[in-house]
Amino acid sequence: MTAESTPDPQAFDVVDLIRTKRDGGRLADDEIAWLIDAYTDGRIAEEQMSALAMAVLLRGMERAEISRWTRAMIESGERMDFSSLTTADGTRRRTADKHSTGGVGDKITLPLAPLVAAFGVPVPQLSGRGLGHTGGTLDKLEAIPGWRASLSSEEMLRQLDEVGAVICAAGAGLAPADKKLYALRDVTGTVEAVPLIASSIMSKKIAEGTDALVLDVKVGAGAFMKTRADADELARTMVALGTDAGVATTALLTSMESPLGLTAGNGVEVEESVEVLAGGGPSDVVELTVALAREMLTAAGLPEADPAEALRDGRAMDVWRRMIAAQGGDPDAALPQAAHQHTVAAPATGTLTRMDAMSVGLAAWRLGAGRARKEDAVQAGAGVRMHAKPGDQVTEGQPLFTLLTDEEQRIGRAEEALTGAVDVEESAQAAPQELILGRITADDL
Repeated sequence: MTAESTPDPQAFDVVDLIRTKRDGGRLADDEIAWLIDAYTDGRIAEEQMSALAMAVLLRGMERAEISRWTRAMIESGERMDFSSLTTADGTRRRTADKHSTGGVGDKITLPLAPLVAAFGVPVPQLSGRGLGHTGGTLDKLEAIPGWRASLSSEEMLRQLDEVGAVICAAGAGLAPADKKLYALRDVTGTVEAVPLIASSIMSKKIAEGTDALVLDVKVGAGAFMKTRADADELARTMVALGTDAGVATTALLTSMESPLGLTAGNGVEVEESVEVLAGGGPSDVVELTVALAREMLTAAGLPEADPAEALRDGRAMDVWRRMIAAQGGDPDAALPQAAHQHTVAAPATGTLTRMDAMSVGLAAWRLGAGRARKEDAVQAGAGVRMHAKPGDQVTEGQPLFTLLTDEEQRIGRAEEALTGAVDVEESAQAAPQELILGRITADDL
């Protein structure tokens, strides 16, 4: 932090700030700056910050208050700078990034980053690992032999300049206050506080230094936000934070009632992503990839670009291959295959009207594709293949899911997770499933 932004260590009493927020008051800018700095440095006890987080959950925060909170979290660490990325004539290149709030089968980052980069827009995608039923982008990519997630800032900048896209792990120096507060929220029942969710996501994305950001806010059974109203509130809060920080920010609200695509896992999702880059793949994955690409390209100043054409003509695939190779991966290598597989059959004949995303995500997790703790290892070949989507006709006894794992003893509990996960109705009509539910921009705030 700069000398100007470093608060006086004795400036405030944390108990006074807890009372202010407990009683529905607004924390002042200098109070927030002091609070985040003191907590990051260990001058505020965990139980005191726990009380304040609970007060925020119950009382909320105003827009300006959340904005200052987010800025204080950014100021707790370093910021990345992509101003050295220029065109041949010296014009600064606008970077664009995407963040998803997480879902089942959500492999969109993999085809999206090279797709946007195919139009000359650098994509610095700092991603994470999975925890629980939602998969992690880095876990998926590490299924590719040789691929590495950790890059230095110099390596990242060079790859952005030469390839145009990078997907890698975020450095520990970005918003360290968030890492500490995130762990606290996880054990104090305050994970659901929208101001804290929004500031957690946006502090890292703003510190990352991107010019434009598109948010994919999931809503439904397999999402963190189960209702449209909650997802809308989170999306609006994050768009406001990005806008206040000078980042061109938009959000799409997208359905996560059913899994995205036909795979949930690690290597199996890479395989499906490559199918999309080759001009094929499941229609919902293609639809969302193209929609998010259009938003990113528009925000970067290319509203006329046609990302669907770049999937068809192979430009995006070319960038993908260079991106994987630049990080030590072999784009031609065979992906790991699970040692064991087990088929789950359709329970009846008729129209598949529902497939619960949470159940599928839980099954993939139990098979070894996910982790219960951050330090757990994951299996590259584990996961679930789906052989039908809601709206499809199925026949009793036909394969509906294939469960994949290296440890046969995991199959039983994974199959239990799928009990009641689908509905098949004999006379039902195939109702179309809406994927993109809404769009929020700064003009909507």
